[in-house]
Amino acid sequence: MRKIWKEITILLIQLFMFYIFPLFAGPTDIMGMVFLILVSTFILAIIFASISKEKWKYMFYTISHPMDGYYWIRHADRGSVPLAILMVIIFSACFTANRLLASFVVNDLDPRGVDSLYELLGVLAFYLLLCVSNWSVTCLMNGEGRLKDIAIAIGYGTVPISVVLFAATVISQFIADDEQAFYGLLLAVGIAYGVIMMLIGIMQVHNYTLGKTLLTLFITMLALLIIVFLLLLLSNLLGMVINFFKSIYTEIIFRT
Repeated sequence: MRKIWKEITILLIQLFMFYIFPLFAGPTDIMGMVFLILVSTFILAIIFASISKEKWKYMFYTISHPMDGYYWIRHADRGSVPLAILMVIIFSACFTANRLLASFVVNDLDPRGVDSLYELLGVLAFYLLLCVSNWSVTCLMNGEGRLKDIAIAIGYGTVPISVVLFAATVISQFIADDEQAFYGLLLAVGIAYGVIMMLIGIMQVHNYTLGKTLLTLFITMLALLIIVFLLLLLSNLLGMVINFFKSIYTEIIFRT
């Protein structure tokens, strides 16, 4: 059984992608869904092939001992970027499942307005921008962490949040209206622990004090907003250039 745990895990994920995910994927067309399933299967196969059993064990050790775990991730290279990315993808799935499947007692969201594909892409884009922003800021503030260390620190920090989101989604089916406080408390505890893990991870990989870590995180969010603004500006300029050449092409076709 232990020898084929990877194959069993991939099988379960594929069953979810082929039979459960399409039911809640939102307004995505058929060809887009087929393409998504094929690409996700290929990516998952690569990720699982590149993750050793020791990396999985050390991730759970880091969750229970974040100070010591993140220290050795930086100084002994015990972390795994593919595993961190996989945890972010699982977090996105748990987040979307909570928005779609949580009981009406705690969730008044219309499921028809939720597109899981866009949410997955949004979470991955935010994860990438957050890692790049923090790396760019800490490079100017004598941070010792590498980009891969930052990605691992943030990715591993999403695990407690994913677990709590999944548990809260299940528990929400059995609570009454006057028990919503327990649901909110469960979410608050999981999110708080995940954020604390990310904070400790950033502090350890860069060898910062707590005060300097909080300062760099504040500047990181400002840098992230600047990057988003520049990307929007660049996309707008590219759209204008494309429209300009389209108008020239249309004019040439019209005159000939």
